[in-house]
Amino acid sequence: VGHMNVSLEDLMNSTIEKLFENLTSKIELGGSWRPKNCISRHKLAIIIPFRDRENHLNVLLSLLHNMLPRQLLDYRIYVVEQIGNDTFNKAQLMNAGFLEASKQNDFHCYIFHDVDLLPKDDRNLYTCSNQPKHLSVAIDEMKYKLNYLYLVGGVLNIRKEHFLALNGYSNLYWGWGAEDDDMACRMFFSGLRITRPPITIARYKTIKHIKRKPSGLYKR
Repeated sequence: VGHMNVSLEDLMNSTIEKLFENLTSKIELGGSWRPKNCISRHKLAIIIPFRDRENHLNVLLSLLHNMLPRQLLDYRIYVVEQIGNDTFNKAQLMNAGFLEASKQNDFHCYIFHDVDLLPKDDRNLYTCSNQPKHLSVAIDEMKYKLNYLYLVGGVLNIRKEHFLALNGYSNLYWGWGAEDDDMACRMFFSGLRITRPPITIARYKTIKHIKRKPSGLYKR
């Protein structure tokens, strides 16, 4: 449908029953969907690292499950949750999600998706591509601009063989920030090329929340 009018206030104030009332007949148990009348060329897993933001998760899941079937994708969504009160390690969760998803199916590619980023246009295709594809090019809180060339954080689409060749994300980044920049460096030194959809289409709305203080530069 192109540009989607994402009313954050309506979504955040809605009940989980309301968000999912039209999805129960479409989505299979375990958070998957595939076309009934054809075989999709794209089989993908969406990995969402998560802790303590259930409202955000419900809104994102509702939006993705409504959007992705229109792209005729064979997909499954995995929510990888860190328990306890230890410092958050987003990279470890994404690596764990990749390993667990790989045990269940031979996915062509994997999308690592922040829980607070909502796509605003369904022409921003979540399909697999020949090179790593950074999908969250233009984010509202960044004034819809790409802050720097090697940004791959937010929503990243990468083929299975590339993720394995890069040895995944570094597990060493505790706290908020820098694991995505580390991944961009891995791509650069391995000869992979970061691709992006047009900035007019690859737009996202951020769910506002109190963000953790970024780790200091020395620590990074």
